[in-house]
Amino acid sequence: MANYTSDFLRVMRERGFIHQCTDEAGLDARLHKERTAAYAGFDATAPSLHAGHLVSIMALRWLQRSGHKPIVLLGGGTTKVGDPSGKDEARKLLAAEDIQKNIEAIRGVFERFLKFGAGANDAILVNNADWLDKLNYIHFLRDVGRHFSVNRMLTQDSVKLRLEREQNLSFLEFNYMILQAYDFVELNQRYGCALQIGGSDQWGNIVMGIDLQRRIDAEKRFQPMTLEGKMTVLEVQPIIQSKRNDPKDYTTEAFMKHINQGDGKALFGLTTPLLSTAAGAKMGKSAAGAVWLNKDMLSPYDYWQYWRNSEDADVGRFLRLFTELPIKEIEKLEALRDAEINEAKKILASEATKLCHGDRAAKQALETAKKTFEEGGVGQDIPVFKLAAADLGKGLAAYDLFRLAGLAESGGEAKRLIRGGGGRINDKKIEDESELIGPGYFKNGELKLSAGRKKHVVVKLL
Repeated sequence: MANYTSDFLRVMRERGFIHQCTDEAGLDARLHKERTAAYAGFDATAPSLHAGHLVSIMALRWLQRSGHKPIVLLGGGTTKVGDPSGKDEARKLLAAEDIQKNIEAIRGVFERFLKFGAGANDAILVNNADWLDKLNYIHFLRDVGRHFSVNRMLTQDSVKLRLEREQNLSFLEFNYMILQAYDFVELNQRYGCALQIGGSDQWGNIVMGIDLQRRIDAEKRFQPMTLEGKMTVLEVQPIIQSKRNDPKDYTTEAFMKHINQGDGKALFGLTTPLLSTAAGAKMGKSAAGAVWLNKDMLSPYDYWQYWRNSEDADVGRFLRLFTELPIKEIEKLEALRDAEINEAKKILASEATKLCHGDRAAKQALETAKKTFEEGGVGQDIPVFKLAAADLGKGLAAYDLFRLAGLAESGGEAKRLIRGGGGRINDKKIEDESELIGPGYFKNGELKLSAGRKKHVVVKLL
């Protein structure tokens, strides 16, 4: 669609959020005409969300800034099943108590990005366990399950890829798409939610939710009829037409042709691209592991560093997606080249950190980085390893100190680091991995260990 009339879709397009949309014209008209509630779902598989979740979170933030109502759906129910999308094997099943702990741990993240309250476009947070945990299995199969075609479910990438690779797919996981579809219908009934936002791997599940609502509406409108030969038609099960009944072939025209018939509720789906870095790494992952959004799992300084270390080719894209800087300013920053692009990376890191951890944490991380990398000092956000004077004794081998401080997982790895010229003590390269590091290396009871240019630890003598 060339020209949007709604502010939200205009922002989504110019900042690179849109991958697919079930009915752009219909959704644009609705968003332009009235305040619309939209949701994104987040399963509670860990005590923190990670940077890969930020695209959906930022989409909800822009939705609210455009005057619409965000709904954050926490998967207290669906986490018990496990989404097979993008997975080669079943997720580890979590106990109900662990899921609840995770929910309590991650809910605070959304309060940094969204405004919650009782206002017309204030965000609300709901848990799908509130309705999924109460379902009667037989009633659910009869009332909801009969609307789903197994033939069509088998075309879903989350299912098809597992089967093609001859990898196990449990019946439990197979049901996930039904529960997600049901969530959409339930949210529509409870809160008038008309739009689901999710990653592109959720397209098929989103489509199923839209189709489920349409089928339910069609069934309510249908009146039993008697055909010639005294045959009574009790039920009609319409389907979305596509070339191969494959979710990726569900075109805008197909939705326009079938969804908006009669007086039923029109639901919409919008998917965002699944991101990887220019180097091909999965978004939200780093060499050290997941880039968590909770500061107790990843410090604001390390979070800042993750964005500061972005590839040059990613800077413009990440500024559009993960900051609120104006597009014209972003265009100037992404045009920088060579050493100047580093200034754009610092701005990206500070703006992204400010949204997730606050302005003070962002400024503190920037100051720490300046002291560490530009002034050769020690910033207050650098990780600290406390070492008892008795354990130091007359000295520890350099490689052993690096291992103890967590800059290497083993003595062998620490030795290779130092031999390769990547180990420094107080900004001076170590020539001998077995060199004894004794009390004389400490200044005011501290020394700085560096592994390469980006990993540092302060050793504090007790």
